[in-house]
Amino acid sequence: MLQNFRNIFQFNITLEEVIANLFVALICGLLLSFFYRKTYRGPGFSISFVNALVILAMITAIVIMVIGNNLARAFGLVGAMSIIRFRTAVKETHDIIFIFFALAVGMASGVGLYAVAIAGTLFIGLVYLMLTKTGIAIPVREEYLLQFTVDASGDFIQTYYTDFLKQYCRKFNLVNTRSINGDDLLELSYYVKLKNRDLGTELVNKLRKHEKISNVNLFFDEEYF
Repeated sequence: MLQNFRNIFQFNITLEEVIANLFVALICGLLLSFFYRKTYRGPGFSISFVNALVILAMITAIVIMVIGNNLARAFGLVGAMSIIRFRTAVKETHDIIFIFFALAVGMASGVGLYAVAIAGTLFIGLVYLMLTKTGIAIPVREEYLLQFTVDASGDFIQTYYTDFLKQYCRKFNLVNTRSINGDDLLELSYYVKLKNRDLGTELVNKLRKHEKISNVNLFFDEEYF
């Protein structure tokens, strides 16, 4: 029993192996940060998150080396890590992918599977970079959401904006009407299918020039003109 207790504090890994594992984890973390920068498309790029990916890979390698094949150490680390509370919500799927990516390469580095760590980082990173740059998974833009505000006071004539819609759109459907400031202003929302996808900006500019139309936006998912 005493011998088993002593085994908890015995490590079967040399200093050279520790340095090699951490070095490989560092290289993989730097590659991860490179692929993250090249594939990120969000509005707010976080340098601290990129640096955290590198450190996370190295910390995971240390955790795996500490655990080794000792079950007692594994339960001890689980108990210690359960004290930590993470209050920062990760909203981007892109960020979650790279967090698990860093954990995976850190684990591979920690157990000495250098080829798996480096080859996996390069292969998966290049595949994700290709998917991002080529846009294979991006759907073809067909329907847009057009929103604008019209002045309904005085002589309100609907055709002064429907003429523009007929000129640039194959079809358009009114999906929402909202009153602003009583009955004077109306916010209209249309699903539109453009005759030519390159004419979206021209349609927006035409509508904006009309004296009774304002706040014109053309949306596709999270993008707008």
